Amino acid sequence: MKTKISWIVALSLVVIVSQARSGSETGGEAGAALERALLNEDAAAIGAAVESLKMTLGEKAGIPEVADVYQLVPADATPLTRQEARRGLALYFAALDRKRFWKIGVNPTGLTDPLRVPASVIGCMTAAARAKLDDSARGLGYARDAADFLIWAQQQASAGCYPFPAARGTSSARAMQAGTGLLEKAEKTGNLADTVRNGWVFEDHGNGGLQFDNGECGVAMFELYQLTKDSRHLDSASKAADWAGSRPLCKNWNYNAFSVHLLAEAAAVTGKQNYLAAAARKALLGVIPGQLTDGPLAGRWMDAHNSRPAYHYIMLAALARLASVMPADHPDRVLVMKSLALGLKARNSEIVTKGVMNKDKAIETLLLVQSHFAKDPAFLTDTKTTEALEILCRFASGIARQGKHPLDPRGWGMMLAHLRGSLAE
Repeated sequence: MKTKISWIVALSLVVIVSQARSGSETGGEAGAALERALLNEDAAAIGAAVESLKMTLGEKAGIPEVADVYQLVPADATPLTRQEARRGLALYFAALDRKRFWKIGVNPTGLTDPLRVPASVIGCMTAAARAKLDDSARGLGYARDAADFLIWAQQQASAGCYPFPAARGTSSARAMQAGTGLLEKAEKTGNLADTVRNGWVFEDHGNGGLQFDNGECGVAMFELYQLTKDSRHLDSASKAADWAGSRPLCKNWNYNAFSVHLLAEAAAVTGKQNYLAAAARKALLGVIPGQLTDGPLAGRWMDAHNSRPAYHYIMLAALARLASVMPADHPDRVLVMKSLALGLKARNSEIVTKGVMNKDKAIETLLLVQSHFAKDPAFLTDTKTTEALEILCRFASGIARQGKHPLDPRGWGMMLAHLRGSLAE
């Protein structure tokens, strides 16, 4: 199949890469109160600030800052066959060979993409390797190469986290523009030396934006470790998880969710209870409180930014991974499961009745939910996860048959593995 677009460009331009906003309509005293409450991890004050913001938003609560656009899936669209899925990895190799920027020693100030891009490649190739797709051994080589680069960048920043390129004006992608804004602010306040090291941004001064790439990279590295058993991969991912656990909560719920996801993954891989405790704390204080629990938009997050479907599914992925590692008798599991179910019903129902409004993060999240709750078919049915996932797979398969990259690498690898294992020839 001939490639029509570059996934690496798409991954940098899609809405989920935006870091330009704080993530909440939190201006004025209510916003300041929420920020203080989150910083102090004061559950009662967080709840009070959220209620105040909800009243301020009124009928706008749960309405995205950019209107959702729904794409109908043709009734005759079919998912890739098992054989098509088995061979599907090759679609991305040519783009990888052309576009790979993750080379040790590169000048980070000239980069046009953040580290979530090679992290997505690792996620793709580890999923493919687990499913034993064609050329998965070759793909695992790409994953190891990307991991070496992430470890090098992490060492260069020397802060524990996977950093952000200290690049200015190198790309029109919103993530990179946000990075430019952070650098300009640091320069203006005289904090540049406390923000950048060796060309990498290692501190966001409470903004929370570094949690995005750190979370994506850390989860990918833990996944790779489970295949390679390379102690370098475990050590690197663990450093990122330790960093995530130490970060203050910020008023962008989805930023906090990236750390929840990473900490839950760390708990699953290492068995360390401190990671589980940190993930639960951050979820209960820094993610779940922003969700609407009643009214016609129940299940969405109330602020205009996080009510966008991509961020919605990012937060559900974190809650799903957390729930999957919580013991059945964990005191907080009921609340996490309630929030997860409410959020899944809210947006999955729209995919089923209206069409696809987001594909990349939606399919990644639903594949994660499908995997971790496979033994609970009633939950998958009740939340419309199975039905919505089938629609997304048909949608992405149709795009792939046109010779285009239908998904970010991680989502593509996960979908191929799913279809290879679950569908008939």
